[in-house]
This record gives sequence, C-alpha cells and structure tokens, in this order.
Amino acid sequence: MIYFETTPDAEPNYRAEKKARVAEFADDAEFRALSKQWRIAALQRKYMNNGSWLGRPIIQLPMDMLAVQELLWAIKPDLVIETGIAHGGSLILSASILELIGHGRVLGIDIDIRTHNRQAIENHPLAHRITLIEGSSINPSTVAKVHAEAKDAKKVIVLLDSNHTHAHVLAELNAYADLVSVDSYCVVFDTFVEDMPDDYVWNDRPWGKGNNPKTAVREWLKTHPEFIIDHSIEDRLLITSAPDGFLRRVAVDGVQSRE
Repeated sequence: MIYFETTPDAEPNYRAEKKARVAEFADDAEFRALSKQWRIAALQRKYMNNGSWLGRPIIQLPMDMLAVQELLWAIKPDLVIETGIAHGGSLILSASILELIGHGRVLGIDIDIRTHNRQAIENHPLAHRITLIEGSSINPSTVAKVHAEAKDAKKVIVLLDSNHTHAHVLAELNAYADLVSVDSYCVVFDTFVEDMPDDYVWNDRPWGKGNNPKTAVREWLKTHPEFIIDHSIEDRLLITSAPDGFLRRVAVDGVQSRE
C-alpha cells in the first residue's frame, strides 16, 4: 500500500491530478517555508490543543488527524497501537474509523492515565474497541503485554506520541516497530522538534534540538532498511508535526513488498 492508494475508489483522473499536484508541493520551497512558519506560530500559541474528536480533547494538528484517518481507512488494521494517551482523543479517533470499518482494536499505552481521563474513555460509546495499558511504553513488562495483545493481529499500525526524547523514542521503535505489518506504517509524531528555530526554548521539557523523535528516527533507520520514510504524506500535508516521521514498512526478512 502506497499513500496514493488511500483514495482507491476515486476516478483515475482525480488520482493522477492529485499525485502530480503533491509532486509539485515537494519542490515548492515557498509554500513549504510558509507551512513551517505557520507550524512554529501554532506551537507557540498551543493551537493544536484546541481540538476534540467525538467529545474527547485531542492534541494534534488537524492535518495529522486527516492523515491518520486516511491511513486507517486504507489499511484497515486489526490493531492500532498508540503510545501517549493524554485525554484520549486520538484513541477515540482511531476507534471511530475502526467502528466504520467494522473490525479492529486500539491499544493505548501511557505511563500515567489520569482517573478522569480513564473514566471518560471507558464510558465512551467506542470503549468496546479500546484497551488501556498503564505503564511506561518502554518498560519490558509493558512491551510484553503489547506483544501479547498483538500476537493474532495480521495488520498493525503503530502511532508513537509519548515522551519525545531521543532515547525514549529510539526504545519505542525498537520495542514496537517490528509489530508493524508490511505496507503499513509506524508514525512518529513531534519529529518537528528538530526543525524548530535554534533559539526556541522548550520550557520544562527534556527534549529539544539534537534530542528528539527525528534524531531517533534517523539513527534507527540506519539499521532498519525494512522501513522507509514515506515523503508523499508530508508532501501533501505540508503542515504536520511528523516530518520524516511517516515510516512505511516495505520488507520483512529481506523480502521487498510490492510498490
């Protein structure tokens, strides 16, 4: 599955025009620079904290919500693994698409699931598609639980959005990326931290320039050729918190998938 197959029912002319337009975006330096500046301004104003999905707050950029929806609908996974729960909006987003598809579960992992958030998630109409695991996503016992939950899943998507330090994200990739099915994705959010201005200050956060999800992705990919960065997603979105973070699995045990 390549990203341009996320509109498989669209007429050929539409799909061809879309592909050509996105290819132009890839080389549109002015448009990309504007998008980057907008994202910087949005972070400074906490713009991404304004949204919700079916009643639960969701801390994501709207374009990233759109991309997750498209990937879920195209891949139709048996299991979505998400690290980082916060208020639960992202879990509800995934569960709502799986509900429309008619199958699949969402597994949410967080080191601290606050009582009011847990209650709201467990009382939501889509709770039957959601399983919560409280614990550090890189703790061996948590990793073991997730792998046990995933053992019968044939199609798996992984969304990493918890602690954004290099070491933590690298450990998450090592723990969960192997669960991703061929032609599916591991999405690493907040890689844009590396792209923020050098003088940007991350107050009360342990991550920053040189220590963030993008640096972890770069290191991890050096030894995992079975994954590639799907730039076509970022080229279409332009405004995303995950530049270089849409990782598509293209091979397993050295066998290449179809293009």
